[in-house]
Formats: sequence, structure tokens, C-alpha cells
Amino acid sequence: MREIEHPPHAASLLESMRSIGYSIDSALADLIDNSISAKAKHISIEFRPFDDPYIAVIDDGDGMTREILQSAMRHGSTNPLQERHIDDMGRYGLGLKTSSLSQCRRMTVVSLRDGTLSAYCWDLDIVVSRGSWVMLELDEEDISRIPHLDGLKSHGKGTIVLWQNLDRLTAGESSIDTALGQQMDHARDHLSLVFHRFISPDPGCSRVNIKINECPLPSIDPFLSHHKATQHLDEDSFNVEGRKVVVKPFILPHANKLLPSEMKLAGGTDGLRSQQGFYIYRSRRLIIWGTWFRLGRKDELSKLARVRVDIPNSLDHLWTLDIKKSAAHPPEVVRFNLRRTVERIREVSGRTIKFRGRSADRGELIPGWCEILDRGGVRFDINRDHPSVKAFSKRLAKPDATAFDSVLAVIESSFPGDALYSRMASDVRSAFNGEEVSARLREMATGLLDGLDASSSLRKTLLSTLHLIEPFNLHPVVTKSIVKEMEHND
Repeated sequence: MREIEHPPHAASLLESMRSIGYSIDSALADLIDNSISAKAKHISIEFRPFDDPYIAVIDDGDGMTREILQSAMRHGSTNPLQERHIDDMGRYGLGLKTSSLSQCRRMTVVSLRDGTLSAYCWDLDIVVSRGSWVMLELDEEDISRIPHLDGLKSHGKGTIVLWQNLDRLTAGESSIDTALGQQMDHARDHLSLVFHRFISPDPGCSRVNIKINECPLPSIDPFLSHHKATQHLDEDSFNVEGRKVVVKPFILPHANKLLPSEMKLAGGTDGLRSQQGFYIYRSRRLIIWGTWFRLGRKDELSKLARVRVDIPNSLDHLWTLDIKKSAAHPPEVVRFNLRRTVERIREVSGRTIKFRGRSADRGELIPGWCEILDRGGVRFDINRDHPSVKAFSKRLAKPDATAFDSVLAVIESSFPGDALYSRMASDVRSAFNGEEVSARLREMATGLLDGLDASSSLRKTLLSTLHLIEPFNLHPVVTKSIVKEMEHND
């Protein structure tokens, strides 16, 4: 038996690796990972669709010497089995090259360290024409033509990654300007979510400023952790191979308590239901989200539940993290510990959905509908003991009261449960929330108390418990105002 060196064909391998599955979102995220690993505090993404279109990522990180940069430009420059620094965002030593060349045919890296500029370039057309692993080293004149070089020099250190010949981004597009603009809009939302814990850092961590064409990226917090109605459940942690994994569950506010802008942040175009589940962070960087890893199923009762899971980079080998850092699967020991979290948070999420907005800290809530469970399933009947229904029935003669009860039965039997479930699953807000709510509640309260003398004990009881009667309990501020006005008029 003899050994034979059998290296891959350069052009074929590089062209094939372009189809590894990077989007512009994940490709830019890989470059930002490198910048954060280099301790950058300011990262600028600049793109120009005119003349010679390009995308550039400029940071103020540590920068690289000529020797370090030359090594970093090698495919597979780092062994994924090596233990990394706790803040290292890399993994395979492929991200810089593979992500960049997935979007362009020419990628150039210029780095400044200790006052010295170094630059290397991979040009796929040259690799194809030469048929070998030919990398270009730029001289001073070449470097002087790199866009945003002055910005790099003003930092005194850092790196520029430049993408040119953007064939993948512009393929099949009639307008490069429109296509690139739309792609970068999508990238903006993606990066704002993936790096939200760097843009709005955790306590004790440094902030990283990220901009696209000088426009700062906002922080998209998927947990709405600063919303007053968000429920923060108890944090849990466990050890895997001596490394700590931290689990923090959140229950989002019901859709009725979210502004349109907050709803967009919480679910975007996909809605609350599809975004429920675990949010896996590797060194504070979001890598995968919106999945229960088959430990639970996505349904209506759990749609408000989101669980933040922090894993260290030293457990990458157990999570089968892919090259793009956009997919991971938890090992058995992690699944075992996460499973105990699922049912607990599903129960709390279900209560939030079923009993949204109820404020019954005193006494017992008087519902407008009664949930009835029988062998046939579940149905909802109008509460005949509701004060409004009861008061109206008493004013009717016996034949009219019988007819009124029949009308209520028709309403009950035609309750559109399936249609309501479908609408609520798509995060449609309750219609009883508009500007007319105050007038409608006043009209209902007037009808409820009509005919009762001001000194009547029943009237006083109804006013003191109005906040416990549906739908008044859903609007405590308006209800309190109505009670004050009626007591003043009495």
C-alpha cells in the first residue's frame, strides 16, 4: 500500500462551495462574527449598486499582520477540533472565504495593524484560468484603490472585506440598484435579530455598533424583555461536559397588549405562532430560533412561549453546528434537560392566551361566556347569570323571556369557533379595542343599571363589582372612569 497526495481541483471545488447554502444574510453575519472576534466595537457595512457594484464590511478590530492575514485567507485555516477562546465566534476556518465567495467572484481583504497595511484577494476567474489555488497579494498601488480605505486608516487598525463582481446577487435581476437594495433591507432585519445582544448588550458586556450605509442597526429583541406585560420565568442551568448551559424562558404579552410595531418585532411577517420555541445563542450570537427540536409541537397554546438557551462555543461538537452557524441539533443530555422546560412554559403561555387582560384581584370574575366540557368536546354557552342578561330578562314578560332565551340559544349554536381559532392563530387583535370602546362600555353600563334607583343596594353592588364583569374587566381604566362618573351622578 502506498500513499498518494490527491488534492482537490481548485476551480471545481471553489465553484461547488459557492452553493453551500449561504444567503446574503448569513454571509454578512459570518463576516460580523470575525469582526466581533477581533474585538471590533464599530462595524460598517457599505454597499454601492452603481459603476462597479460592491459590498464592503469595515471594522475597527485588532487587524492582522501580513502573515496572519495570509493564513486567514487559506481555506480551512483553523482546525474545528481546537478549543477556542470563550468569545471566539469562528468554528471551521472557512467562513470568511466561503461566505464571501458565495456572493461574489472576487473577494479582497485589507487589514491594518501596527501601522502596516496588508491585502490579499481571491479572484475565481483567475483560479479558473490558472487551474490552481492562485491567491493575489496586493501592492501599495492596488491597496490605494480599495474603497473606504480612509475610514480604515482613521481607526488606526482594523479590516476591510470587499466583495466585487456580485454575480449571485444580481443574477436574473433587471435592476441591480433595486435588487441590491432589497437584499440589504432583508439583511438589516436579519442582522438586527442575530446580533441584538451585542447591539443592546447584556449587563457587563460591551456594545457593538453596526451600521449599513451609515444607518445604525436597531436591536430586535425576540423576547420583548422590556415590555411590562412580558413574563420572565425562572432561569435554569445545567452542566454538559463541565460546561454551563443556561435556559431562560419568556412568555410574550398577548396580541391585544402589543402595538403594531411591537407585534412586528415579536413575529414579523411570520407571526407569533411560527416563531415560538427555543432561541439558541452561541457566545450571545443567535444561531437558530423558532423550533422546539421535536420536544413539543407548535400550537396555539404555546405560541407566546420563547426560551433563550445560551451555549458556549466549547460544546460545538455536541450541537453539530454547521459551517454557516445557522443550524444546530441539541445532544441527548441537552434535550433531556430542555424537555422539562417545555411543559412548564406551555402551561403559562396557555393561561396567558385564555385569560388575557383579566384583572380579578378582588372577588370572582363574572364571564360573559361559560366553557362547557362534555363527551362531545367543548362548547361555549352565554352566561344566563351575567348581570346584563339577567337584568334584561327580568324586564320581559314570560312569552318574551322565552323567545329571548331561544335567541340566545341560536347565538350559542352558531358560535364560529373554528373561524375564531383561525383568526387568533394568525395573531389578529380583538375587534373590541378601537376608539369606540369607551362609548360602547358606557352604553352597556347604562343599560345594566337602567331602572335601578340611586339608593338601591343592587346598583351599588353592581358599580363596586363592575370591574369583575366581562367585558368591563378587559378595560379597567375606562371602567374605573365610568364608575366614578355614575357614582358622582348619583
